[in-house]
Amino acid sequence: MNKHPAQTSQQHPPSRLIIGISGASGVLYGIRLLELLKDTMIETHLVMSRTAELTLAYETDRKLAAVKALADHVHGNDDLAAPISSGSFLTLGMIVAPCSAKSLAEIASGVTPTLIARAADVVLKERRRLVLMLRETPLHLGHIRNMASVTEMGGIIAPPVPAMYAQPQSIEEMVDQSLGRVLDLFGLHLDHVTRWDKAAKKRR
Repeated sequence: MNKHPAQTSQQHPPSRLIIGISGASGVLYGIRLLELLKDTMIETHLVMSRTAELTLAYETDRKLAAVKALADHVHGNDDLAAPISSGSFLTLGMIVAPCSAKSLAEIASGVTPTLIARAADVVLKERRRLVLMLRETPLHLGHIRNMASVTEMGGIIAPPVPAMYAQPQSIEEMVDQSLGRVLDLFGLHLDHVTRWDKAAKKRR
């Protein structure tokens, strides 16, 4: 039987990216990530934990409404019926920036009481890309085991470690460098990353 072209599945997945902001210190990473993606073709789906909303007030002068306005879609962390809780909702994957030790533990265990954890679990089960920008130090054995578990499931642990070879002149430059390297993992290459070859030439 000949299939009509419209019946075949040849379309590329939608360019959607889930952005989770959990309650760890470093809420600026999530905010800046939304800013970097704002004027791109990537459709962003934001979910923030309640603790992240509190951290926003502690660490920045940003208003919650202004941060949410940076995203194309916003979902409540208790809304387990949100589209991003289903594997049938096609995405490129998910970045949790920053990722708290609590969110890491939930994702590693497969216990998903929040939308951040559920969405991450879906990304893993659908074999999509999950990147956790873990913000915790020092680490105890439980943290390390949870990182190993997520890695074994296909996730990527990417703590926002500054790249000093880029010779950053501000916190903003350090944040952009870390986020640019994370977006590299999704094949999204922005002009906010100092590559090693350029840095080497700069020092000559």
